[in-house]
Amino acid sequence: MTGALIVGCLLLSGCISPQAPAFYLAGSYFPSWLIGTAVGIVLMIPIRWLLIRTGIDDALPLRLLFYTCVVLIIAMAFSYAFSPQ
Repeated sequence: MTGALIVGCLLLSGCISPQAPAFYLAGSYFPSWLIGTAVGIVLMIPIRWLLIRTGIDDALPLRLLFYTCVVLIIAMAFSYAFSPQ
């Protein structure tokens, strides 16, 4: 039992952070992934328009999965590039 407790504490010690990656907006702290997701959704609109205009959108077999992954990539890139830490 003691060994399991020690292993659990060691595994959870990586979760301790002095400050979470967050932005201060409108008097409150917002997580960077939340702002990155909003930026990803906004940037996805012109990307989708461009894909529709070029005809690539018609050739996509799983459109919802493709656009979700693109938003996720944009959100992760934003969080990585503009995180305050």
